[in-house]
Amino acid sequence: MTTIVPTSEEDPFLAVVRFTSQLAWADAGPEAAEPEITRLCREAEESIVAGKWLELASLMVASAELVSPKISEKDLECTYTIICSLVKNANSPEDVLEMVKAISSKVVQKPSDKASLRLKILFNLYNLVDHPYARFQVYMKALTLAVEGKVAEYVVPSFEKIDSFLKEWSVDTKDQRQLFLAIANVLRENKSLVKESLKFLTKYLASFSNEDALDEAKEEAVRAVIEFVKASSIFQCDLLDLPAVAQLEKDAKYATVYQLLKIFLTQRLNAYMEFQAANAECLQTYGLVDEECVTKMRLLSLVDLASDESGKIPYTSIKDTLQVKEEEVELWIVKAITAKLIDCKMDQMNQVVIVRQLKLSYLQDNRCSEREFGSKQWQSLRTKLATWRDNIGNVISTIESNKVTEEGSQASSASAATIQGLGVR
Repeated sequence: MTTIVPTSEEDPFLAVVRFTSQLAWADAGPEAAEPEITRLCREAEESIVAGKWLELASLMVASAELVSPKISEKDLECTYTIICSLVKNANSPEDVLEMVKAISSKVVQKPSDKASLRLKILFNLYNLVDHPYARFQVYMKALTLAVEGKVAEYVVPSFEKIDSFLKEWSVDTKDQRQLFLAIANVLRENKSLVKESLKFLTKYLASFSNEDALDEAKEEAVRAVIEFVKASSIFQCDLLDLPAVAQLEKDAKYATVYQLLKIFLTQRLNAYMEFQAANAECLQTYGLVDEECVTKMRLLSLVDLASDESGKIPYTSIKDTLQVKEEEVELWIVKAITAKLIDCKMDQMNQVVIVRQLKLSYLQDNRCSEREFGSKQWQSLRTKLATWRDNIGNVISTIESNKVTEEGSQASSASAATIQGLGVR
């Protein structure tokens, strides 16, 4: 953090106004410059004396932005360090919020000019304020600057703490939506973070209920579906039953998008092939490559086969379902294993795949990954847990029964030994 060391008795706020106004009017000539510099300094002094810190902040940031292209990064950072410190003089929480809005709005106006430094200035401002909602406003401006200034890499690490930030800020649902969407937009800039981007986009969509104005989320719902379908490494999502996404099913323009999502989450390759034949233009419109879609659907179809309770998949079923040649069957099994979609072994002698059990987790059943986790999956999980509970209860009953029998046998043996002992004496 930059430390300002005053070199004269002049008020540091007034010194910044004088410095920036002199630079701003440097090319106008002394006759034109002096009156304007004097006027600006006088206005600054009046604001300081009257304690009008919001007016002073507005004056200072306006002057600073006028000269920002002319000064070094070090001078700009020092200038804004003094400007940001004004928030400590605010007379009320409302003034803090207004001051933060005035400063941060100016900082992000020129994202292409010293973007990383401007982001640092916003972070310094964030750390100076104690007002929770003011902090939220600064963070939102930082996200905007990260995208427009192409400095997203500096804010991405902070996303791991979003849950704790939300508790601190105590923002309402509307603000949370804005936050989740802004984060998704930041992450979208990095192709390696598609999964994380879809995660926050899903959070945004999940914040809408049937009572909300769902039209607001329509475009983002389409975006989420297309991102999921395009992503070669994402095979699970919770989009299908979200009201913001479900509205697409009855939308004249986007019904095919919802149909495509439904195929990728609940059906097999043959359904996709039929869709592709009838809606080739739809795929092209959204930049979807048929070959990539077929690859993903083959893997998802194999997952669907593996979810069969028998735990065994004949090679012929894989060949027919995936629409591949016989010699390609094992190749697709290996691809599914590599993608961590199924845990299995190949019985080449009997031409079957034996699906091994996996540890139960949020998006997995006992043999393979689930494409979606809705009411059907919860019901299945409930049934399995009930079965396990009954089985464990039976085991406990058996153990207790055996324990009673064993204790009775030991007691009988002890009595017999005592009687025998008395008999000997």
